[in-house]
Amino acid sequence: MHVDHVGLSVGDLDAQRDWYQRAFGFATAKPFEIAAVGLRGVFLLGPDDLAIELLERRGSTHRTPATSPPDELLAQGWGHVCLRVADVDEVFARLVDAGATVVTAPAPAPEPGVRFAFVTDPEGNFIELLDREGPVAA
Repeated sequence: MHVDHVGLSVGDLDAQRDWYQRAFGFATAKPFEIAAVGLRGVFLLGPDDLAIELLERRGSTHRTPATSPPDELLAQGWGHVCLRVADVDEVFARLVDAGATVVTAPAPAPEPGVRFAFVTDPEGNFIELLDREGPVAA
C-alpha cells in the first residue's frame, strides 16, 4: 500500500497552484470543477508518483496558521505534509526564495543522522522537508 495523493483545501486555487509549480516545479494534470458544490481543483504531479490535489471550495475558511510545528499539533487533523528530499538545505532555500515562510531552518532532526526543516506555503500550510535515507526507523 502507498499514499495515492494528499488533498489540500486552499483559499485561492490559482495562486496556490502557481506557487507550488514555481517552488517545486510540479506539473499539473487537467483541472476539474464540480459546479453543484462550488468546487474547483487540480492535481499537482511531482517525482516518485507524488500527487497533491489542491481543492478550492466557495465559502471555505482557513483556520489561523500555527507558528511552530508543536503548536500545529494543538489542532487535530492532518498537520503537515513531509517531502523526502536529497538536499534539505537546497530545497529549503528554493522554497524560501519562492516566498515560503520559514518555520524551522534546516537542522538535525530528532532521528539520528537525519536533517529536517519546516516552511509554510503562502496560505500557512506546513511543509516538512526531510533527508532520511531508507524506510522510517521502527
